[in-house]
Amino acid sequence: MNFSLNLAPQHRIFAAFAIHAMGMGSIFPRMPDIKAAMNVGETTLGLSLIGLPIGTLAALTFAAPILERIGFRKSLLTVLPLVTLAYAVAVHAGTPLGFFFLLMPVGVLIGCTEIIINVEADRIEAAVAKRIMNRAHAFWSFGFFAAGLYGAGMAHLGISPQLQLAVMVLFSIVSITLLLGKFQPSPTRVSETDVHKPSFSWPTLSILVLVGATLSAVLMEGAGIDWSAIYMRNIFSSGPFLAGSAVAIVALSQALARYFADHYVDKHSPASVARTTLCILAVGVALVFLAISPSVSLIGFGLLGIGTSVIFPLAVSAAAQRTDRASAINVASFVQIAFTAFLLGPPLLGYVAEHFGVQWTYGIAMPLVLLSIATAGSLGEKPRP
Repeated sequence: MNFSLNLAPQHRIFAAFAIHAMGMGSIFPRMPDIKAAMNVGETTLGLSLIGLPIGTLAALTFAAPILERIGFRKSLLTVLPLVTLAYAVAVHAGTPLGFFFLLMPVGVLIGCTEIIINVEADRIEAAVAKRIMNRAHAFWSFGFFAAGLYGAGMAHLGISPQLQLAVMVLFSIVSITLLLGKFQPSPTRVSETDVHKPSFSWPTLSILVLVGATLSAVLMEGAGIDWSAIYMRNIFSSGPFLAGSAVAIVALSQALARYFADHYVDKHSPASVARTTLCILAVGVALVFLAISPSVSLIGFGLLGIGTSVIFPLAVSAAAQRTDRASAINVASFVQIAFTAFLLGPPLLGYVAEHFGVQWTYGIAMPLVLLSIATAGSLGEKPRP
């Protein structure tokens, strides 16, 4: 008996984004507990987390042609549940070095999933002639919000990270069966069929400019996920639930902004919407850096979520719509750098957190915000049809 629901292609890809985020997001509210269990400082924890972007970079650099050859359906239904399983295994590491090596396969699986769901969202966008990329990423943020609340609640109840992530494996399998069991890949774009696909997804100059436009947003999104719980614990001695809720607030504000952003992008332009959200990001970063009170910092995390909301989806669309190479290759070459900055930057900020204070992991972002504003024009100065 087939228990999978009949969903429209865009609704099915929304579900894929949400399931992916819930699978990879449940661990971050538990970072204070993982850090305490290993009895290490922020620098050592940050270095151990680098295993994740190393695996992700490998997948985003080499996996696109392989995934195309295997087929997106078989690939997605295989790698998506394995993300949660690999996390559930990694959290059993008792040492930073073991955590580092166990996170590497998690990164590979995350990178493969990112390629599939972003390219598929772009193809559906072309097929239905309606912008859905921001809304798809909104569901990623909704999934991360749910994962943040789940992790915060489990921490409040005193349930171990190991048991929490084991439950997520079962949830992932059930939700994939129910929502993605009938997933079928969308047709490729016309521009993809006639362009030679290289074996490696090296970035072009135009892709590097897109990276500059997104760098501050992806770095602060990663910092909001990796360090917000530890920030609340270190700066304000917050309890487990309030500390974990900071992760959820970043994700919820980001999700709501992404959900409603497409209308404004259609009415104005990707570049103008990006510049507006980057200004909001600057205010949010300032409030978190000043650390006036727990409530003000949580407002700052909310503004940080809004400020990081639309830049990455808009850049993915801009990369996918370039015609110099196949869509999957351009997306992979952009995501391999941007997503690695999202994963690699925050762990490296552990050194900053330990030696200068965790609030400086946010304060150093201001020059990058200016860089993003200066290069936002690469996202498109005119509304796209």
